[in-house]
Amino acid sequence: MRNIIESITGEYLRYKALAEAAIAQLDESQLSTGGPNAGNSIAVICWHIAGNLRSRFTDFLTTDGEKPWRSRDEEFTHRSVTRAQLLEKWEQGWAPLVGTLERLSDADLNRTITIRDKPLRVDEALHRSLAHLSYHVGQIVYLAKSLRGKDWKYLSIPPGQSDTYNKSGARDSAREHSAALRQRQAKK
Repeated sequence: MRNIIESITGEYLRYKALAEAAIAQLDESQLSTGGPNAGNSIAVICWHIAGNLRSRFTDFLTTDGEKPWRSRDEEFTHRSVTRAQLLEKWEQGWAPLVGTLERLSDADLNRTITIRDKPLRVDEALHRSLAHLSYHVGQIVYLAKSLRGKDWKYLSIPPGQSDTYNKSGARDSAREHSAALRQRQAKK
């Protein structure tokens, strides 16, 4: 059975789509613009997410999630990147995650893996990773919204539209929300 894994996969893909929809609203120079008070740029956050996902999900069940080849501190170095470079790096992180999730079954959730020499059950590691990812995607969306200002296009229910949404009966699953965000981007 893959009910739980499918649910977790859907949430990962929702956050991926949210970040990509926020990034798509920015011009190339804004991708490298730092946040307030010397905060990280979207490029830096994407480099960190990609490094984290690639490290954690390469050989997920058999090797420590903190790979010796990862340079976490380098991920936080200011960088100026093109959209193509950013998206290429982004996908390098997502590929091992998606591949791992495709191969996992719900029976794998009780297996033990290690991250930084600490044993974790697979379900704990997935929830920890998903929480970490959602934290950083929130930063990406916040920064993108700040940079876009009045031209921001909301990625979920716009302010003042909750009652309309609630009365519509629409209840997007994670996969449906992801698909809607991707569909909106494709129309551009």
